[in-house]
Amino acid sequence: MNLNKKLLLGLKADQFRHPLDLQATNALKKLPGFDLIIRGLLGTVGEQFFYLQNIASSILIGENQLPHLHNLLLDACKTLDLEPPQLYIKQNPIPNAYTFAMRGKQPFMVLHTSLIEMLTEEEIQAVMAHELGHLKCEHGVYLTLANLIALGANLLPIWGTMITQSLQEKILEWLRCAELSCDRAALLASQNPKIVMSVLMKLTGGSPKIAPQLNLEAFIEQARAYDQISQTQLGEMLKASHSQQLTHPLPVLRAREIDRWASSPEYEKLIKNRQMVYNDQSEINKGGWRNW
Repeated sequence: MNLNKKLLLGLKADQFRHPLDLQATNALKKLPGFDLIIRGLLGTVGEQFFYLQNIASSILIGENQLPHLHNLLLDACKTLDLEPPQLYIKQNPIPNAYTFAMRGKQPFMVLHTSLIEMLTEEEIQAVMAHELGHLKCEHGVYLTLANLIALGANLLPIWGTMITQSLQEKILEWLRCAELSCDRAALLASQNPKIVMSVLMKLTGGSPKIAPQLNLEAFIEQARAYDQISQTQLGEMLKASHSQQLTHPLPVLRAREIDRWASSPEYEKLIKNRQMVYNDQSEINKGGWRNW
């Protein structure tokens, strides 16, 4: 863990929000009554449904349950100046992580066991920070709907089919843009672009067995090559067709975005002159949370 990491006290979402996220979010907000309709359909039922599902079929992480993961979450929350959500671990062979956050209730984050098995602790924390980015950017209402689509709208059978058919394209487009902001949150928490890009590399073609053998520098070069090819008109068209039904941008594109933003004046300004912390590892190991 980076013991010279800086706290980003007073960090605001708009200081790191990706322009595409801002554009897509504003487009959804312009739909008349959309926000209120989604809250009405998903709010009470959705919150209770997923809370009960987590309690029944996942492990709630805390001071007395896998505390090393709990401390990783608290550390990321301190860095991003954010209160911690609940964290659950769920048995699943597909590496994934997701967050549900309807306003008015405590949000929660879920990590799949296969993801944890494939990543280092620093990379796991980057994934946590990515999910925290959704909370920092207040993606809650739209994120809940997007996760229903991604996980299978039949989780809420009353409304699922109707929501998927009418809004899937717009919501998935928004989610792909929102993910770029959350990758930036992961970078702000880790303050090491190679950690974030390593996560993306392993999600692209990793496994617990081969992940340690992957070459990050080669993957970064691959991401830069993809970026160059997609700058042509044909490349842009093919890139759009590849991603149209995806919940996330292509991993190589996300890696290239982080590679670029990590060397930008905007990122340097956010990190510069921030409070230096974690000189004493014992502060992390206490596992406590204090409000800033």
